[in-house]
Amino acid sequence: MDTIELQRVARIENDNWWYRERRAILSRELLRYSVPGDAVDIGAGAGGNSKELAAHGWQATAIDLNPVAVALARAHGVEAYEGDARYLPLPSERYDMALAMDVLEHIEDDARAAAEITRVLRPGGTVLLSVPCDMALWSAHDVSLGRVRRYTRRALVDLLDGAGLLLDRVWSRGVLLRPPLRLLRHRSAHYEDLAPLHPFTNEALRLAAALERRLPIATWPGTCLFARAHRPG
Repeated sequence: MDTIELQRVARIENDNWWYRERRAILSRELLRYSVPGDAVDIGAGAGGNSKELAAHGWQATAIDLNPVAVALARAHGVEAYEGDARYLPLPSERYDMALAMDVLEHIEDDARAAAEITRVLRPGGTVLLSVPCDMALWSAHDVSLGRVRRYTRRALVDLLDGAGLLLDRVWSRGVLLRPPLRLLRHRSAHYEDLAPLHPFTNEALRLAAALERRLPIATWPGTCLFARAHRPG
């Protein structure tokens, strides 16, 4: 993510429905672990997810390629370092948890990045990640964010398998919002999710996301995919 987009995210992530929803998903996943451990947040941006990890008792380290992101994360009290997801400046078999939230879609050699995740995880360690799904949704929005792909469910599963990770679960989000978002993004060459939303719109989207959690539609096509996998051991 370039500096301009990063600064936009830093301004909106505390209130924006999507960043709040992503942290809520992370929070629910972390409740699976009774004993927190060491975690690395890869492509951490300003450190919002790292702070969520810390709030659940995890010892979090943030890694981002952008020095501005590292500075912002440190300003928020997060231990953060510059690093490329393909060549993580971290020891092998060190972490109990790795996050890669909306990261892999920005990397041409995503197989290398996935292999690095495996390398830094301890045997039995978990990775939680999210990616945008379905090239049918490709639009100027993806280009503006510097993405190089969107994933099918099969492609994501194959990527994790190729990295030596065992898949625990893969699920869709944004199922209810897929039709309107597809329409908006394809109708405009300048549609931008990172612009501040009107409070009414933001709340409506938040409620739609909350409703989706209660519906049995996690296998339906959505706008993004989440996956949880672990390193064998």
